[in-house]
Formats: sequence, structure tokens, C-alpha cells
Amino acid sequence: MAVNRPARRRRRGLARAWDELRGGSGRGVVDLVREQIAAAKAGAHLAAEMAAGLDRALARTRMTEVEHQGDAARAELVTLLRRVLVTPIDREDLFRLSRSIDDVLDQLRDYVREADIFGPDDLGFAAEPLQALAEGLDELELAVQHMIDDPGSVTEAVLATRKARTRMRQLRQSRLGELFTMPLDMDTLRRRELLSRMDAVGQRLGEAADALADAMLKRSH
Repeated sequence: MAVNRPARRRRRGLARAWDELRGGSGRGVVDLVREQIAAAKAGAHLAAEMAAGLDRALARTRMTEVEHQGDAARAELVTLLRRVLVTPIDREDLFRLSRSIDDVLDQLRDYVREADIFGPDDLGFAAEPLQALAEGLDELELAVQHMIDDPGSVTEAVLATRKARTRMRQLRQSRLGELFTMPLDMDTLRRRELLSRMDAVGQRLGEAADALADAMLKRSH
């Protein structure tokens, strides 16, 4: 019987590609996305510290350092994607996921800056939304971590990330309801602006979850 050499070569090529994916290049991509998420988590924890009483000017300085860490991880990821042959999900989906995570950190940076500039007396209203954000980022990191070895578990972690985003939106609605029962003064307006910024953080988190969910759905076909 004739040997179908082209078909055999294709199978060997696919096997090598899969080995590369499971090896350095695929894991390198995953690790850099996780570094971005780690920077976003550090930003969330820093904002929570500020809500608990950390000096706001100091928080802004430290947030600049955290943002640089996230930017460096994203830049390294973009460079790596130009070199590797195989990625855990499509490159365009990786760019979209990475950009959304970067947007989470950018919105957190703006929140910390505005909290310092606007200067409401008490930032305690942000504690619960920031806790929900941290939990959502934990779940997103778990989802990314399992992209290669356990893709079936990614959907569950992404769903938990979306639930955290929903929780942030619900908390914003609740806080706004409380504000609307108070006299309209400058402090009320400051809190409303910061709640809007916090909602923007949650939107970017939801976009990151959607990017990963869409990518995994395409990969399954």
C-alpha cells in the first residue's frame, strides 16, 4: 500500500506545533497575560488601601509604578507574539484580552488620580466594588492559567469573572440610590463621579472576560 507522505508530514507538523504550544512559547504567552492581571490586581488592592485610609498622594505614586509593570508585561507580550508560531488562542483574541486587562489598570489609575484630585471626605463607598473587582481578577487569572492544560474549566472561571462585574454594577446602583437621598452638595457630586469611574473599571473587566470566552469558543470549533 502506498504511503501518503504529505499527510504524514502534516500530522508530524501538527504534533510539533502542539508540542511547542504546550512548551515554552504557549506558556510564555500565558505567563505574560498573567503578569498583566497581577498588575491589575495590585492596582485594585492599592485602590482598596486608599479607601481604607492610605495617603492619596502616596497611592498615586505607587499606582504609577504598578502601571509601569503592567505596561512592561503587555509590551513583552506583543513582542513575543511577533516571534512565536503557536499561541493558546488566536493572536487577535490575545491582543483583545491583553488590551482589556490594560484598560482595567488604566481605569484604576484614573480612579486613584481622581480620588486624590476630587478629595471626597470618605472613600469607604468604594470598598465593596473594589473587593468584587479583586475577586473577578482572581477568577480571570484562573481562567487564563488553564487555557492550555484544562480548557474545559475556563468557561466556569470566565462566568465567575462576569458575575463579579455584575456585582460591581449592582453595588454602583445601590450606592447611587443612597447618594440620591442625600442633599446635593459637592461631596455628593464627587462620589458620583468616582462611582462612574469605578463602573468603567467593571466594564473593562467584563470586556476581558468576553474576549477570553469568545476565544475559547472559537478554539473549540
